[in-house]
Amino acid sequence: MSSVLSSAGLWMLLLLGVLIVTSGLPVWTLLIGVASLFAAIGWLAGQIDFAILAALPGRMVGLLEHDLLQALPLYVFIGVLLQRLTLADRLFTSLQRLLGGGTSGASLAALSVGALIAPMNGSVASSSALLARLVAPRLGAMKPAAATTLISVAATIGVVVPPSLVLILLGDAMLRAHTEASNLPGFVLGSQRIINTQDVFNAALAPALCVLLLWVAVAFWNSRKLKNAERVTTLRWRQEAVSLVAVLAIVSLLAAVFTGKMFAVEAAATGGSLLLVGALATRSLSGSQWAAVLTDTMVLTGALFALLVGASTFSLIFRLLGTDRWIAELLLSSTLAPAWTALLVLLAVALCAWVLDAFEMIFVVIPIVAPPLVFMLGDAQQAAVLLLLVLQLSFLIPPMGYAVLIARSRSGLQAVAASTLLKALLPYILVQCAVTALVFALPWTVHQLDAPSSTAADAQPMSEQELESRMQEMVRQSEPLQAPPEQAVMAK
Repeated sequence: MSSVLSSAGLWMLLLLGVLIVTSGLPVWTLLIGVASLFAAIGWLAGQIDFAILAALPGRMVGLLEHDLLQALPLYVFIGVLLQRLTLADRLFTSLQRLLGGGTSGASLAALSVGALIAPMNGSVASSSALLARLVAPRLGAMKPAAATTLISVAATIGVVVPPSLVLILLGDAMLRAHTEASNLPGFVLGSQRIINTQDVFNAALAPALCVLLLWVAVAFWNSRKLKNAERVTTLRWRQEAVSLVAVLAIVSLLAAVFTGKMFAVEAAATGGSLLLVGALATRSLSGSQWAAVLTDTMVLTGALFALLVGASTFSLIFRLLGTDRWIAELLLSSTLAPAWTALLVLLAVALCAWVLDAFEMIFVVIPIVAPPLVFMLGDAQQAAVLLLLVLQLSFLIPPMGYAVLIARSRSGLQAVAASTLLKALLPYILVQCAVTALVFALPWTVHQLDAPSSTAADAQPMSEQELESRMQEMVRQSEPLQAPPEQAVMAK
């Protein structure tokens, strides 16, 4: 009976996936509904204590006080505002002219805008909607499948390029996963330390740049034979100057977060404030448009927080049933080599990401599979980058890939068959698979930007005088505080 209840969490996941695909209901309601159903079953079976469920509201309040979640509404605000302003249009036009104009320039400009804006845009859905509006009308010389492919690919760049919201949330999830993995029997932390979000940023940058450069090469190769049927719009010098300032500001903010000079929350607040001041100074939006921006921001933020609450409820019941421990024991006791078991885990993540978006994956699936994956690989940064690359890959596989779904629905392009779209996406997917295989086979590829850490071999031995001084200081700190003699006399 205990083993049956321990594996009940898998039935939770299966039921959730079926309902997401077939019901059309909001995911957060399905998460809470499925969790409530299995909580009742676990309570009736004596597996779950009702007192723990009564503590769930306090758990939610504590969760929402997390510092990283302060960045969530700021990133949503930036994404909504970018869709309303003409800044992205001007930036796209300037890059298109700079990169040669016409369809070839538009292809490269789409990837460039994705690399610049997607990390500050917050989500794959927001990036897809923005790029669909920008890119689709400018790709008249391309076939619909090729144009949809370009929009989908550009929208996923923010998954791996720091400091996107996906990376921030995954970094926090990997910190907890690394901590849990270090408590598993047989795991040796050694000279490593528990990773943080900055470590995930450093690990992801080199593979992300590799993917981006190879995608640029594929886009250029595919568009070089197309006729430049679209005329490039000419911008005034002031508009060109605004585009240049925007590029410099975005690059500066991204560099500040990546180098640790600014926290992600500070960068999001700075970017949002700059966009707000620029929009007010240029009077780009009317009062009704500002109202729409704020309404959309609140709606999307509320949806994401509702998803977080639902995922937290789901994961709590999942853990109370003991399925997380059951899965960890099953994976760790596998007779396969650790590398093959890790590949199976990544394949399972890819299948889940094919029907779920990035936030659902980070809130629901990643906390379950990341600890055993870190244990099997022995490298938390490598595990984090592999999870990111697998997520990005799954979003590009039709017909259920999240980026592909949004691009097909928002671009207004002619509908194409899934097989035709897959053929157009195949070069980009192969690039993604090649980089993922490289990171899996060569873990050192994610450690090129690690901060130098001092080791015992590098430390200089202390002299006897320094050692005696340190010991005396430690003794003084350990003694209780006493009033000086003159103060004691005055007190008497």
